[in-house]
Amino acid sequence: MPEGHTIHRLARRHDQLFVGQRVEVSSPQGRFAEGAALIDGQVLERTDAWGKHLFHRYDDLWLHIHLGLYGKFRDGELPAPEPQGALRLRLLSPTHWLELRGPTACEILTDPERDHLLTRLGPDPLRKRPDIDAFIDRVLRSRAPIGTMLMDQAVIAGVGNVYRAEVLFRQGLSPFRPGREHHEAVLRAMWEDLVVLLRSGVRAGRIITTAPEDRERRSGRARRVDAHYVYGRAGQPCRRCGTEVEDTQVAGRRLFWCPTCQP
Repeated sequence: MPEGHTIHRLARRHDQLFVGQRVEVSSPQGRFAEGAALIDGQVLERTDAWGKHLFHRYDDLWLHIHLGLYGKFRDGELPAPEPQGALRLRLLSPTHWLELRGPTACEILTDPERDHLLTRLGPDPLRKRPDIDAFIDRVLRSRAPIGTMLMDQAVIAGVGNVYRAEVLFRQGLSPFRPGREHHEAVLRAMWEDLVVLLRSGVRAGRIITTAPEDRERRSGRARRVDAHYVYGRAGQPCRRCGTEVEDTQVAGRRLFWCPTCQP
């Protein structure tokens, strides 16, 4: 599932290509036909992202998209390709086209409906002036393991499986320790590290969490094999201590950690 940095990159991309232009909106598949008709022919005023949720603003309505596990966007310059397959959303401007397939959510929301959706989400480290205190307070009041809480979008929005495993390793935190047993200063440090990692992801378009000195190849662009400390590396030696990286299921997803560096 795309993590928060991907959704923020998409919001920027759609802003560059379509904001300020009148667009034709359709649903070749038909599943979004009624929603498409509500915004067809309108000007896309702005885009926004909160965690894993993407928004387009049209007059007094919002197009809300959650990609989920299978959703994908494609775009390009005109002429647009012929619609094929299960194409949920198609957007045409005078210069570019956009296609969306397989999202978990593609719907039209009013302002109150969007506000209600946002009340169910935790703060997003990529937004301006996020409420870090709300994140800390939620963690410190919970007996749930921190590895579970980081995957809860009501606690913190935009963090997915990769960022969860990597930030816990970088901060030397066990994923199994209850949230309430952490010090506030530790949680603030983890939040600030997530801000750094997510912003880097927005810039690079990929998740790179390792420092150059911890990679097999220490100079040049980080290779995929060097990108992560523990994620996807079960059975391999920890980059820092050599202990075998372990994995298990936490919050319905596969979690990776080093039992020595994250006691």
